[in-house]
Order: sequence, then structure tokens, then C-alpha cells
Amino acid sequence: MVDRAAFSAWIAAYERSWRTAGTAQLRELFTEDAHYRHGPYQPVLVGLADIERSWEAERDGPDEVFTMAAEIVAVEDDTGVAKLLVRYGDPVEQEYQDLWLVRFAPDGRCSSFEEWPFWPDQSWTADS
Repeated sequence: MVDRAAFSAWIAAYERSWRTAGTAQLRELFTEDAHYRHGPYQPVLVGLADIERSWEAERDGPDEVFTMAAEIVAVEDDTGVAKLLVRYGDPVEQEYQDLWLVRFAPDGRCSSFEEWPFWPDQSWTADS
């Protein structure tokens, strides 16, 4: 089971990891066989090796300028849901809001991570 304090600490560790060179720290966040999905319709990355490759490909580097504000929406049993606002650059050049669905293994590491990113001007209908 996870509680709000543990989920909040995990989110802070995730952000620290994004700001840290390399990917070794991901072993503290994710189980060896964790599933990671960048969006509800995106393919599932399976295992630390895939997650590490994705992180290295997606970020500019540990000195990337960004802010991240998280609000925990719900925590129940082994699952946490958070809403995030992420802004890149100073001044801000890009931002998005995100929902995270995070399932935890008994050891407190994430076994399943799925995000639902929403960008400014993204349509809320299928026809646009």
C-alpha cells in the first residue's frame, strides 16, 4: 500500500531523477519489469532498459530548465493519481498539464506508470 506522503516523496524523487545526469537513479523509482506509457494510446515500454532509453531520448539533459508542480488527486491501495503542471524554459517556451496513474509494488517502487499529457490548444474533441 502507498499513502500520500510516500506518493509525494516518489514524485519528488522522479523530478530529481529527471534533473540528474544518467539513468542509474531510475532503479530506485521503478521495478526491473515496470511498465511505462507516455500516453493512453502510446506503446508500453517494458522494463528498466526501455524506460532508461526513453528518458535519455526525451530530455535535453540534467541542466534542462523546467518547473514541475504536482497535486495529488487520489491514493488508494497500491495506486496514486496526480495532476501536474510542467513548464519548460525561462521564459516559458512550452508547458503542459499531465495526469499520472502510478501503481506501486510492495517495495514502494513503481510497477506501472501511465501519463495523460495535455498541451495548450489541444482539442478536446475527436473532430478537431
